[in-house]
Amino acid sequence: MLLDPKKNKNWLESVLLNLQNTGFCVLNNVMDPTWLNETEQRMYQVKEKILHDVGKEKLSRAGELGVLRLMMKYDPFFLRFLETPEILSIVDHTVSETAILHLQNGFLNPTVSGEVSHLFQFRFHRDFPRFLNGYLASINILVAVSEFTVDNGATLVIPASHQKSIHPNVQYQENNAIPVECPAGSLIIFDSTLLHAAGKNISGKDRIGINLQFTRSYIKQQIDYVRALGEEVVMKHQPRTQQLLGYYTRVVTSLQEYYLPEAERIYRGGQG
Repeated sequence: MLLDPKKNKNWLESVLLNLQNTGFCVLNNVMDPTWLNETEQRMYQVKEKILHDVGKEKLSRAGELGVLRLMMKYDPFFLRFLETPEILSIVDHTVSETAILHLQNGFLNPTVSGEVSHLFQFRFHRDFPRFLNGYLASINILVAVSEFTVDNGATLVIPASHQKSIHPNVQYQENNAIPVECPAGSLIIFDSTLLHAAGKNISGKDRIGINLQFTRSYIKQQIDYVRALGEEVVMKHQPRTQQLLGYYTRVVTSLQEYYLPEAERIYRGGQG
């Protein structure tokens, strides 16, 4: 079911119910076409910068030629996703108002041929592989920059496989997995314990998306975004963005930092 926040004033309630019952849902009509076009162009520009910095050999060895990590370092445009009202509302009502960004990864999933089951992203997995007795510690919001279809490898999910300690066998996965098809500009929201996998792209064009994962504030990030971007860059942004980047939950490195006045501390009170 596609939820449209512009037509359904109770969209957030529906999102929360779907997350609880099936582990995922789709919020349609969030990002406008102009924004999506700019996002796509900037992602390909970032791809070239990452190739130049890291090198094709290292990316190929890691199996990540279509993965764009730390996009915001190469283009601060991608920090603006942390200001999207719908994204912030979902985060506030799931992993709390003090949540932090665990990761923001771009995907330019290319057309593939041959066997892909040996590659991690094509195997069913959980982005938060810890069962905490129903406690929601992590949420994913996947931005569909391009349309997601069966042909271009739309994300596969196993409904209601979230918040379970049991990992079902391959036969169960094959019988119960469904592709999440949605228009460009949609958000695919899922509990990070939901089993999911990338579909196989046979469309002849890249499938483009941005995966944002948010966690409780005390869980370590995939990348230390404050250190990676630099304090000067982080401080240029609004307080909520600073918080999401982890600026308020840093670990002190000296007694001088430990005994700073409350307003100056790098780990602030009330962060969860």
